[in-house]
Amino acid sequence: MILDALVGLYERLAEREEVAAEGWCKAKVSYAVNLSEEGRITGILPMKTEADRGKKKVWVPVSLMVPEMVTRSSGVAANFLCDNSKYILGIDANGTSPRVLECFQASRERHLKLLNGIGGRMAHAICLFFETWDPEEAEQDPVIREKWQEVTDGGNLIFVMGMDYAQEDPWIREAWEKSLERMGTGTQGVCLVTGERTEIARIHRGIKGVPGAQSSGAALVSFNAPSFESYGKEQSYNAPVGKYAEFAYTTALNYLLDQREHAIRLGDSMIVFWAESGEEEYQDSFFMSADPKIDNQEALKDIFTKLKRGQSMDLNGVQLDLEQRFYILGLSPNAARLSVRFFYENSFGNILTRLAEHYERMEVIRPSWEKREYLGIRDMLDQTVNPNAKDRTPVPGMASLVLQAVLSGGRYPAGLYENVLIRIRAEQGNVTWGRAEIIKAYLIQNYHWKEGENFMALNTESCDTAYVLGRLFAVLESIQMDTNPGIRSTIRDRYFNSASTAPASVFPILNRLKNSHLKKLEREKGSSKIFYERLLTELMGKLEHFPLRLSLEEQGEFALGYYHQMQKRYEKKEEK
Repeated sequence: MILDALVGLYERLAEREEVAAEGWCKAKVSYAVNLSEEGRITGILPMKTEADRGKKKVWVPVSLMVPEMVTRSSGVAANFLCDNSKYILGIDANGTSPRVLECFQASRERHLKLLNGIGGRMAHAICLFFETWDPEEAEQDPVIREKWQEVTDGGNLIFVMGMDYAQEDPWIREAWEKSLERMGTGTQGVCLVTGERTEIARIHRGIKGVPGAQSSGAALVSFNAPSFESYGKEQSYNAPVGKYAEFAYTTALNYLLDQREHAIRLGDSMIVFWAESGEEEYQDSFFMSADPKIDNQEALKDIFTKLKRGQSMDLNGVQLDLEQRFYILGLSPNAARLSVRFFYENSFGNILTRLAEHYERMEVIRPSWEKREYLGIRDMLDQTVNPNAKDRTPVPGMASLVLQAVLSGGRYPAGLYENVLIRIRAEQGNVTWGRAEIIKAYLIQNYHWKEGENFMALNTESCDTAYVLGRLFAVLESIQMDTNPGIRSTIRDRYFNSASTAPASVFPILNRLKNSHLKKLEREKGSSKIFYERLLTELMGKLEHFPLRLSLEEQGEFALGYYHQMQKRYEKKEEK
């Protein structure tokens, strides 16, 4: 299913010439080796461009269309026209060695075999270069010596003559296309993706762009030990995928991962997504919905409003078809391979509906300074980690489980809720807006909290014991804060954790402390004392007793009651 969807995407993109044709690929190129007609190196030209990476600018290799590159593991295998310095020049950062010379010799043989006897000055110059270049004398070449550190940094090199790229030369392109026709002599079989009898790919190309995986590319389909093989079929013959389908799915997946604006990194997973038609407007809409930024909150609100009203939606002039099939794939690194965290397929309209329902469950009153209305998946996960830690990566696998729950409308993972409660306790009762949203959504979806829709803001009608206790704790803290303006440490720092888990052991103590605070308030702010006494009477009237223990569900209700009551306090201050 995954490979079939990716092959379909490749075909849509190929129709619009947005991806490479079979036998070609896009590669990151760092430098170009400029040749004279006699095959001598006349210069090393930088091919890197400046790009934004977060808040800083960096120099990154340019992406160019080159002949299809080989899949390398540990053996020697040369690419045609585009490779690193070991294969193109026979050198690395330490000079040369028998292994490096072996790489250069493989590249020399491949280029001479493909280019000998064909026309064109470019092909002639490359042949002369490989016939005359001696890697052991590279350090004596002034051009190479000047750029030694740059050309041996592991980046790809290509050949040029002035402004002309070797891979764009018509004579060379024709020679390459003919060589591809002669290569189809491998094992034949029925492709599991297309259903056609064709040549089966023995090794699948690497997938690049998944953080934590090998930078040279990790395999999505791969077998490297007898224990993974069956029926005597070795390597990827175990899962027969035709050469065309293998090229198509790897090209499409690398294309998706190369688009930073259409890929979301969540925890240890990389999430890519695409519409069956391949139109980017669907990706833009989903990206905005799943990972909203502060500057697109209004646009997202407009999308959900139109969805609810059944109105048509368009983006950048493209009418969005809500019946369009949409695919979401989560990948994570696993040594030299990739693990599929999840794969989800549904209509685009259903996916947007699930996201809208999720945000509706999450909705709670926000602090006045908070400009965001929608808390994205990434921001949700941030609520489960220590904000002061160097490594703010959430629990492995958590991101995929949360996204799956949102997209399917299923139960949120218990770890999300538990980690939020752990963070609240670790920070002595710091119930942030985001944590309150997660608690409310979890209680509604997982504990079927029927009254959940009435808890966007303070619910003064609720007689839920845990919720009322949370409100009561907030009121007791407010009394202490009003009695001692500017106090740095309140009862929250010392008693919140105990109050939210074992109320009976804490609230009698807090009630006694409250009496002395109210006496002081009576002398200084009589009206405040009357207000608090009325509020305390109301809350105590809703409680029959102080429970010995609160369950996990009740601890969340306690935190939500505390949050709502404190927000009401800040709201009153702003009104004054």
